[in-house]
Amino acid sequence: MNLTLKIWRQKGPQDKGRMVEYKVTDISEHMSFLEMMDVLNESLVAKDEEPIAFDHDCREGICGMCSLQINGEAHGPDRGITTCQLHMRMFKDGDTIYIEPFRANAFPVIKDLVVDRMSFERIQQAGGYISVNTSGNTQDANSIPISKHNADLSMDAASCIGCGACVASCKNSSAMLFVAAKVSQFALLPQGKIEAKDRVMNMVAQMDLEGFGNCTNTGACEVECPKGITLENIARLNREYLAATI
Repeated sequence: MNLTLKIWRQKGPQDKGRMVEYKVTDISEHMSFLEMMDVLNESLVAKDEEPIAFDHDCREGICGMCSLQINGEAHGPDRGITTCQLHMRMFKDGDTIYIEPFRANAFPVIKDLVVDRMSFERIQQAGGYISVNTSGNTQDANSIPISKHNADLSMDAASCIGCGACVASCKNSSAMLFVAAKVSQFALLPQGKIEAKDRVMNMVAQMDLEGFGNCTNTGACEVECPKGITLENIARLNREYLAATI
């Protein structure tokens, strides 16, 4: 395939940034999207031009680093996948593809397509954990009975990889789905009950401090989430928060 790429280039956080057009040729439909980006960067390096900065790590749909807005959609036109799992067969020969970083005030652009998502880390640090007694009197987790239903729901919530697609797809740049997943995975388990009130209060407070918007109830976050985190978790977050404030 021969493609036209319109890519956001920005030298640094204070730079204005702009869309720059590139041409790529002989792209195989079996390539992943990031492999196509590698081909482009190799051609830029060969011409002594600066390659395009973009985040990537595992390239197996696990780490959530490959946060790209492709033709206006987080992670591109496919569903239930990250950008590294997006294949070029989703596009046609001659297509023009727009590639931008995730857009949110809480995700400032570092360079080109790379954004700073440390706001997610700070929300996690505010309460996304359980305190463990390491005195030698710890109880084996396997000895605590948990219903299969709750265990499954908790594991579903824990599958969130923190990629930020939910934020990028929300018109309010809301992080509610991310926070809800991190709260839910503990709220459903007995190990998370002890610190439940402090957890949800602290994580929501940090979310607001980071500048994320409120939930719009449009469901775009669930649609774009590569791990299928559902809106039921936001409902659970709201219940947990209400209970903590009473």
